[in-house]
Amino acid sequence: QVQLVESGGGLVQAGGSLRLSCAASGRTFSSYAMGWFRQTPGKEREFVAAISWRGSSTYYADSVKGRFAISRDNAKSTVYLQMNDLNPEDTAVYYCAATSSRGFTTQPGTVRHYEYWGQGTQVTVSS
Repeated sequence: QVQLVESGGGLVQAGGSLRLSCAASGRTFSSYAMGWFRQTPGKEREFVAAISWRGSSTYYADSVKGRFAISRDNAKSTVYLQMNDLNPEDTAVYYCAATSSRGFTTQPGTVRHYEYWGQGTQVTVSS
């Protein structure tokens, strides 16, 4: 079992930056690939970014490429999402997720590959 807790959300002006954190506990953190997803009312959960077990590979949704950066610190059992040049369309509840599935390597943005989820943190971008 893995426990995930997101933090760092809040209100930011368009064009600003925000850094989200996700702290993990319960099992060896490096055994899990990690992903960030976001969701707004009436929409399906949307893939944002993912990072492999050791952090050697990263993946991004087209909508955030060049603006967001995912990273991890296995010594601290924490994954981060640096969000730059934010716009109102980025407003959502952001969730971190963990997976031990090797299916991650071919489909890192597939929700069903993730077995553990955090509670989410709200990000609101004002225009």
